[in-house]
Amino acid sequence: MTAHRVKFDVIAEPVQVVTGTLLTEAAHEAGIDIAQPCGGQGRCGRCALQVVGGSESRSSVRSRSTLRLSPEDVAQGYVLACQAVVEGDVSIHVPPQEALERRLTTDRTVAEVQVPAGYDPAIDQTIRRVALTLTPPSMDDQTDDWSRLQTALRQETGIGELQVSLSLLRKIGPVLREGEWEVTAVLNLESRGQKVEGLQSPISNLQSAKLIDLQPGHIPADAPLWGAAIDIGTTTVSVWLVDLLTGEVVQQAAEYNRQIRRGEDVISRIIFASKNNGREEMRRLVLESINGLLERVVKRASSEWRVVDDQQLATNNQPPATNNQPPATNNQPPATNNQPPATNNIVKATIAGNSTMMHLLLGIPAESIRLSPFVTAVNHIPPLTAREVELAIHPEAAVDCLPGVASYVGADITAGALSSGLDDSEQVSLFMDIGTNGETVLGSHDWLVTCACSAGPAFEGAGVEHGMRATRGAIEEVWINSDTYEPTIRVIGDAAPKGFCGSGLISLLAEMFVTGVIDKGGNFNTSLPTTRIRKGAHGLEYVVVWANEGVNRDIAITHVDVDNLLRAKAAIYAGFTVLADAVGVPLETVERVLIGGAFGKYINVEKAVEIGLLPDMPWENFHFLGNTAVLGAYYALLDEKQRARIADIASRMTYIELSADNSFFEAFTSALFLPHTDMSLFPSVAGS
Repeated sequence: MTAHRVKFDVIAEPVQVVTGTLLTEAAHEAGIDIAQPCGGQGRCGRCALQVVGGSESRSSVRSRSTLRLSPEDVAQGYVLACQAVVEGDVSIHVPPQEALERRLTTDRTVAEVQVPAGYDPAIDQTIRRVALTLTPPSMDDQTDDWSRLQTALRQETGIGELQVSLSLLRKIGPVLREGEWEVTAVLNLESRGQKVEGLQSPISNLQSAKLIDLQPGHIPADAPLWGAAIDIGTTTVSVWLVDLLTGEVVQQAAEYNRQIRRGEDVISRIIFASKNNGREEMRRLVLESINGLLERVVKRASSEWRVVDDQQLATNNQPPATNNQPPATNNQPPATNNQPPATNNIVKATIAGNSTMMHLLLGIPAESIRLSPFVTAVNHIPPLTAREVELAIHPEAAVDCLPGVASYVGADITAGALSSGLDDSEQVSLFMDIGTNGETVLGSHDWLVTCACSAGPAFEGAGVEHGMRATRGAIEEVWINSDTYEPTIRVIGDAAPKGFCGSGLISLLAEMFVTGVIDKGGNFNTSLPTTRIRKGAHGLEYVVVWANEGVNRDIAITHVDVDNLLRAKAAIYAGFTVLADAVGVPLETVERVLIGGAFGKYINVEKAVEIGLLPDMPWENFHFLGNTAVLGAYYALLDEKQRARIADIASRMTYIELSADNSFFEAFTSALFLPHTDMSLFPSVAGS
């Protein structure tokens, strides 16, 4: 095939590609990251590039689609990179790519996490650390190193069978000799019984275990044993660093899932992953997100660790006030210095995430999830090691991917059902994870039914022109004067406003509706006496903050944004109403509404009811729980009984596939209005 020269203005050297190459592929070859939030389907318009030069240059690129491009854009040479193929030499201008807001509010909330009451690592935890003193070999005892280690463990713990990887087997001999036959073994127990009294870390008799690590010397009993609870959300990834001995969450961090640039929803990501080398790229992007967060929490913990060590060392260096003799431990660092926080000291990780996120993390083909009959490759993933997954922790660390239920209800929901207490309650409860996928569970300890609807990322700050995560500078509340149509805002951190977070968008949509800025269908009222309603680049919009009000640009909500929000809220409302109808449970009989999701704790119930996102019921019925998925992963990380309970939840859930249910589309269409076409469902709104 003929080769062509493609010159991007953001790099020095051109790249050579063959006829028919997409501009996105050429950009990737050049090392340029082009955002494709729709997964390269040509629907979002966010990958627009400009062909530089006259008509001859523009003829070197053939566009399959110009959706989301105006006639003016096309006239100026703009093309959608995911829909434009190279057919000649061409020069390309790359506009500045949108940047995601960083440093989420979930980044530092350790104080909110309580260690489960009665947590006992000697009973509940599968990871154990055992100090061993071996008899050195001699001419009279030439037992091999591996057998010698197994014998010592059997005598100390009663373990009957010990598994080991080849890479770890290679280091056993050197470690035994470095420690002069005193070593510490880190084990993952595979079957459990009653604890045996009298051991440093009691272990039950005659069980099997896997050797995760062997370290020279005896590590102090109180030295932390590190684990990580991980939630891979479609929009956000969260990581908690946990001391498995105390159960304490030492650090937390959260960040955008880097896969967003290749698809804002799971369908778009599945489509992208099915193209060329997309599956491997998706896996790499989510691993970058997770591993970056692991490094962050460890760095923070290490910094605090050094402060504690320095303080302790300073204390040890002070002579006692009662005499002139220094203490016996003078100049000795704290005993726990032997196990400082480090990524390679993390020996266990538990992962929650929806089915698509799990498949993309592990590089498992996910195409069958979006194709009828909508079947996953795997719901219950076998035990893995960090080396296999490529997590940047101890290579032999145990990695437990929590079980899911079906194509669109994954481990984030089973973990959330556990942490919310839904499965253990006599009350009929509705559990909702208000996120990109809009998963819902209805039931009690006797029965559980579940479904999922593609709500999109609008309520998580993505897919909205000036949307952002709930971090400093995000508008979280809006009030509009019904006489002047002037807005008043509240901003997180009392900082200059940058955009709208999810709670701010809900508040703004409700205020625009009740004051008449928009009608039930989301259409702007251009007859109002205000300059804040104007025509912008994407149609009509309402300006909330002018550029001269302390910001460098106007912050507005557009008609396209309103449409996205209406579709998102309609999908969520239709999902739980169809679910309730399917099992014959009227919504008014539901006793509790449990709301998970990254921004769940910040939703204004009144405003959410006004737009028809939540059912119209007494406010005391609503309970906002935050990130229930990572909390469930944390419980499973600590306690094998809670891990077994998640598996039981997954097995008991009955999944309803909404795409095969015509009633969902009818309910969705009815819910596309504010708050709904049937106002009898929202008496508090109708009467206001």
